[in-house]
Amino acid sequence: MISYPRVTVICVVLAAHMMVASAMGQDYPSRPVTIVVGYTPGATSDLLARTMAERLSAVWGQSVIVDNKSGVGGNIAATYVARAPGDGYTLMVGTDAMMTSNVFLYKNTPFDPVKDFAPITNAGANIICLAVHLELAVNSVAELIAYAKANPGKLQYGSSGIGSPHHLAGELLRQKTGIDIVHVPYRGGGATINDLLGGHIKLAFLSLSSAVPHLNSGNIRILAVVERDRYAAMSDIPTIGETVPGFEMSSWVGFFSPAPTPLPLLARLNDAMVNVLKIDAVKEKLAALGLAVAPSTPSELAAMVNQGLAVRGELVKAANIQVE
Repeated sequence: MISYPRVTVICVVLAAHMMVASAMGQDYPSRPVTIVVGYTPGATSDLLARTMAERLSAVWGQSVIVDNKSGVGGNIAATYVARAPGDGYTLMVGTDAMMTSNVFLYKNTPFDPVKDFAPITNAGANIICLAVHLELAVNSVAELIAYAKANPGKLQYGSSGIGSPHHLAGELLRQKTGIDIVHVPYRGGGATINDLLGGHIKLAFLSLSSAVPHLNSGNIRILAVVERDRYAAMSDIPTIGETVPGFEMSSWVGFFSPAPTPLPLLARLNDAMVNVLKIDAVKEKLAALGLAVAPSTPSELAAMVNQGLAVRGELVKAANIQVE
């Protein structure tokens, strides 16, 4: 005779298997899917999520909702997704900052970037640029450095948050040139670009996707990109490294699912998302926004996270960056 506690355990296990089977079955998705974003609307991760959501919705015949849970450098979103069921209905856009820098910046980070998430696919390299408000009369990185040296401590630069690659780019510029510029962290690229457009700050490190839509506004100018090489889609924009030898800061953005997600379901999600990223119209749209599309396998994205944890840990410590 089977005891009641054992029956309860068996029922729970069977229910879990049925849930997984349903998620991996032909009816997936049978209800709306949510893609959680850790930053404000207008940020690169948000624009990527909305592009992906639109395409997946058309393929799946189900609504794909983008849920912005900004704050604490993306930790609010990551914590939420880490605790979600691994059933394919809660996904996340994860950035290199969220997945590799935050554990070194925040005490008692409530998630483990390796153990709590299942990588789906890398989306691509997030091109970051150095932009200024037109009221700041500089037209090149060299002129900006000269201005900053002549006005120490008077120039503020915005970023999408403490420890973000945008912030690290600013700190690296300080280290390499000896200039004294003051960091102003925001809750995402959308808030940063808004204050730059309004002239509240005169300088910012932005994802190119946040800056490009406003180039014709007459308010901002892009001086350079922070990557090692010029961005092929906008090759007329120089790199900071062309003026400051040894300067380089790279960034990426990818898709993740909660860790319990079954491998067959991850494979289906990877296949669906990679197919979207390979569409010429999607690649062109994202390229124009500053995202160099480079889809991957789940294992390749996992390797990027592990490598990033090693590199960013050293950089954050060397720059003595702490959450205020």
